[in-house]
Amino acid sequence: MEYIQNVIEYYDELYPVTEAQKTFYENIKKTYPKPVKFLQIGCGTGALEHILAQDGSDVTGLEVSKELISAANLRKRTQLTAIRFFQLSTLDMTRFLGKGFYNVISCLNNRIIFIHDRILLKKFFFDSKSLLSKNGTLILALYNFHRAKQTPVTALPVRSSIRVKMLSTVKQSTGDVMYLNQNIETGNGKILKVMNNEEIYPLTKEEIIEFAKEANFSDFKFYGSFAADEFTDASETIVCVLR
Repeated sequence: MEYIQNVIEYYDELYPVTEAQKTFYENIKKTYPKPVKFLQIGCGTGALEHILAQDGSDVTGLEVSKELISAANLRKRTQLTAIRFFQLSTLDMTRFLGKGFYNVISCLNNRIIFIHDRILLKKFFFDSKSLLSKNGTLILALYNFHRAKQTPVTALPVRSSIRVKMLSTVKQSTGDVMYLNQNIETGNGKILKVMNNEEIYPLTKEEIIEFAKEANFSDFKFYGSFAADEFTDASETIVCVLR
């Protein structure tokens, strides 16, 4: 994130852990013996990770942003939980993390689209598979880019809180490349830049299946949200559960 300092103060407001998300993960937990081992890729400030750890689950969070990982570690100190946070990219995760260790790996809030290269995306699926235990689960949550590919410029769903709202647009370029622009608008009308023409990869359901199959995933479930509603081409978001 180019201007991450502009979003740190508002991050937990703009990316809250919803009740639907809590229920979704509770149901996932029931399929594994305790303690369930979670790896959260792009963990942000660590809000979901602390909720997952409340029952003694083993939780590791990865984040590339120094500012966000600092916020996550500050939360860890104030809440006295045994969660591990590392400043680490997906490119290096198999070098430092235990293969076959994690029951559940998650990459939420559109973070996977910043792997903006097909080869590196394929590596992400292979690496995730290698880190997962037998019958482990990979969870992805992102915008339904099938919709964005229909128009030159697409407005993504607005994220908002009492104090601010985040406005995001993607615009098409050549091939599969798209660029993300993102701003925060404060209550007094001030505009704070978050992303400026950040290159992303508009990953679709069909490509997720393609890459996941190549990495030896064999079970695919797709929902329109964490409420586990049916996914359709018209859905704004997509939540993928891959095993």
